[in-house]
Amino acid sequence: MYLSNQSLIVIIVVGIVAGYLAGRVMAGGGFGLIGDLIVGLIGAFIGDWLLPRLGIHLGEGIVALIVNAFIGACVLLFILRLVGGWRPRARWGRRW
Repeated sequence: MYLSNQSLIVIIVVGIVAGYLAGRVMAGGGFGLIGDLIVGLIGAFIGDWLLPRLGIHLGEGIVALIVNAFIGACVLLFILRLVGGWRPRARWGRRW
């Protein structure tokens, strides 16, 4: 697989958008903004690898890439939260 510089930049931008959206959809404790963005970048590669192997083709274009990366990021966030023993964050000012 050959990636040009332009396609690598598109994957990075799409991964950042998808990570932000996945962080909002997978509400709860989370990894914070930077952590969710990194997960989105990794999720973009996972979505690009996983969905075609499952026979799911979303089409072409930037919207299809964002949806593809969003699904990969959600899958990765779900797995990380299962493995990492996810707990909700304590909020400031919250008492017994």
